[in-house]
Amino acid sequence: MLQRAVKAPYQPALVIADVPFAVVSALEERRLEIPGLLIQTEPKRHYPDTTVGAHLVGYLGEVTEGERSTQRFSAVRLGGLVGKDGLEREYDDSLRGAEGVRFVEVSALGHLVREAESVQTLEPVPGTELHTTIDLDLQRYIAQNFPKGRRGAVLAMNPNTGEVLALYSAPGFDPNAFVGGVSPEYWRSVNDNPALPLLDRATQARYPPGSTWKLAVAAMALKRGIVTFRTRMPIPCRGGLQYGNRFFRCWQASGHGDLTLTEAIAQSCDVYFYQLGIKLGVTSLVEDGNEWGFRGRTGIDLPSEIPSEFPTGPEYYDRLYGPRRWTSAVALNLAIGQGENAQTLANMVRLFQMLASDGRVRVPYVVRPTRTGNQLSLDLTPEQLGGLRQAMIAVVEEGTGRSGQVAGLQIAGKTGTAQNPHGASHGWFIGFAPAEKPEIVVGAIIEFAQHGTAAIPIVSRAIAHYLGLEETAATRLRVTVPTDSAPQPFQLPVLPRPDSLKLDSLRSIIPPADTLVDTLRVHAPPPAR
Repeated sequence: MLQRAVKAPYQPALVIADVPFAVVSALEERRLEIPGLLIQTEPKRHYPDTTVGAHLVGYLGEVTEGERSTQRFSAVRLGGLVGKDGLEREYDDSLRGAEGVRFVEVSALGHLVREAESVQTLEPVPGTELHTTIDLDLQRYIAQNFPKGRRGAVLAMNPNTGEVLALYSAPGFDPNAFVGGVSPEYWRSVNDNPALPLLDRATQARYPPGSTWKLAVAAMALKRGIVTFRTRMPIPCRGGLQYGNRFFRCWQASGHGDLTLTEAIAQSCDVYFYQLGIKLGVTSLVEDGNEWGFRGRTGIDLPSEIPSEFPTGPEYYDRLYGPRRWTSAVALNLAIGQGENAQTLANMVRLFQMLASDGRVRVPYVVRPTRTGNQLSLDLTPEQLGGLRQAMIAVVEEGTGRSGQVAGLQIAGKTGTAQNPHGASHGWFIGFAPAEKPEIVVGAIIEFAQHGTAAIPIVSRAIAHYLGLEETAATRLRVTVPTDSAPQPFQLPVLPRPDSLKLDSLRSIIPPADTLVDTLRVHAPPPAR
């Protein structure tokens, strides 16, 4: 590194970094001709696992004027390096340490005369070592087995402690390319890339949760005493449900028939959950969703985590459609993980962490915290939690997650299909094992995968690998099953502006909520000929 010395109190200004040895040699030969020139060595970061944990570790970059204007980075000299993302950013204060100061006496030409005797040299202070909870072997395994060319993320954690065992996002980037200053060519290649390789899809991207959300709805209904695991809905599934003047399809066009709650979770029956959403009602769905943190952040110790999105209350729909211009039809969308509901992978994994443990949240962390915070709980009995786990075991053993079976291991989980207005649907799978006494929960989202079954192999293999099981034929098995979410989007129609349509005509389009029971009808397929 070449620096040009200037008069105090200013520090040397960086001229060239990463200078080749030949240039250093030539300048050393002419040092007397270039007063004020300083040639110094500086330590550099090196990341041995480049794209394996890029989003987790983050990268370093030269401090900006904007950052230096903040209290956190005010002491960083011009040209100094600070964390820009990931753990580098989150724990920059302790990782960076403090630079030392050496006082010297120079001549009028800037030549070094001697060390200053009256002022004591300040020794540099090294940064603090950072010990994470990441299982590097698992992290590498997930990175190597993530579907090539796909976009998405995987998050694994210990459900009993909150320890993050692995966090992987694809596509990735090379953090070593940022050490010493990123080249314009590489910066353009990642910053202008439509695949957004700098985006951490585990904490910085939102997706409709699809059928993974049905576990949240089932937990709400159990908590409120609306259903038990043996409860059947008034209308069996025959491929869809007529509500008012709209027909809401089930993903299984031929229907699932008459199901209990356990069977509805295993088969991911939309018609069952449409009716369960109606029984809960919009107010209860939104109230519990907010209480359980579905429009907030998990609190994971990584920077730039975005909050999930969820309605604040019935007044949300008043603002969206106008007072009395919407009905309980919105509950059908919310009940199957569609509509005004967009969750991060981290937030959905947190839900399954609670289901896999005692119903209480463990805030996810990568570096062990000094104190615990959130006391969030699902308020379910041990019997209710056990029943939900049994239903999720049925998902893998006989339901939509059959391709996740691993010989000698009982996995509980749930698939999901997130409808995407910009293209093919995204695929979800979140599972944990051993099902009766979980040690690990793993969630995956794969963009444009068309349905949730595409995410099953990476999750089941990661679980098996972590628990020390050899990959078997079962983990390689790919069972082709239909998508587990309804085949058509369910966004409610955009209603006319209040000043362009009278209330009487609105009632002819959408029935009022108090006539809900009367408007439920079964849509049966035509008789076979």
